[in-house]
Amino acid sequence: MPLPPVPASETSPSRLDGIDILRGLAIFFVLMNHVNMRLLLAHIPYTQGLPQQFVSALVWNGQRGVQIFFAISGFLITSTTLRRWGSLRDTSLSGFYLMRFARIAPLLILLLIVLSALHLEHVHNFVVKPETGGLPCALLAALTFHVNVLEAHRGYLPGNWDILWSLSVEEMFYLFFPLAARFLGRGRLFLVVLFAFIAAGPVARTILSRGNEVWQEYSYLGGMDAIALGCLTALVLARRTFLQRTLRIFATLGALLLTFTLCFTRQSFAVALSNLGLDMTLIALATCFVIIAAAQTRWQAPRFLSPLINLGQRSYEVYLIHMFVVFAMFGIFLAVGHPMTAIIPLFLIVTGVSALLGEIVARFYSEPLNRFIRSRWSHASSRQIPPT
Repeated sequence: MPLPPVPASETSPSRLDGIDILRGLAIFFVLMNHVNMRLLLAHIPYTQGLPQQFVSALVWNGQRGVQIFFAISGFLITSTTLRRWGSLRDTSLSGFYLMRFARIAPLLILLLIVLSALHLEHVHNFVVKPETGGLPCALLAALTFHVNVLEAHRGYLPGNWDILWSLSVEEMFYLFFPLAARFLGRGRLFLVVLFAFIAAGPVARTILSRGNEVWQEYSYLGGMDAIALGCLTALVLARRTFLQRTLRIFATLGALLLTFTLCFTRQSFAVALSNLGLDMTLIALATCFVIIAAAQTRWQAPRFLSPLINLGQRSYEVYLIHMFVVFAMFGIFLAVGHPMTAIIPLFLIVTGVSALLGEIVARFYSEPLNRFIRSRWSHASSRQIPPT
């Protein structure tokens, strides 16, 4: 039986600037990393003469950016679930899966159609090689969320396919999340499961990877510790209000830890953390500290950060479409003779065009379909919630 409607103020909370800034930073690092990879694969020594610490912080944080995404995702999904159904044990399975399908599927399916067409037309940078399974294996992996497994066994897919590894990790977690919430959410066993994921993360990135570099970064458990930390953060915030002094401590500690892990990755301590698989857990933990402060203070960012906030609000769309921009802009860069003076404009143009396309795709495609699917098939609950 559908739940009675509730006031819009209770079901449509305004976005949190702090979280959107985190998402904006995360997708920015992904963009920088993927442009950097194109330059390196083309053997363009654009980093010569630059401080290695600066280069590492700017263009080698793509994986850490994804870890920030995972922590935010865990928080948003859990807080949305609590807001919609009141408690984990009352989570509607059909409602939850509908919510995820409406948000994820429209753009993912469109992306796969476009990528399949480009593969069949043998367009450079879009052909899935036979040794990695060809188009059928890539499509099956994308639709069943095991792109990461395919790449760990057969090698990297083309760039636009490769990015789907993170979606595989995230959606595999959410495949079982509502089941665990319904059947374990009445007691502490659900928390035990979350802590088990957190403990397993560093182990998965080190011991369980068994020297497989792809699996070290792309494994399921290697990303689920961040999602679990985000879930725990939502559960804590649903039960406790912190003092302003405590929130300032959380914000400061989170900002310092993020700065250290993102900007000083070459330091010996950071290297030791990486060898133990703890660097990614620390990034997720720092992200959650900032989330706690942002959620309870409802901090409003200064206007000059609006571009970063907008980028964060469209992070899913930008993430799925940005490799088209990277390949297109890099092709132009090579066509004009890859002048070194165009390196900085290349990074800036890729970021700007990706943000613009993300806005267009979200506004005119993914968001309208998201709303249509939820309104058309939201029989599990009459409550309407904003997209995450």
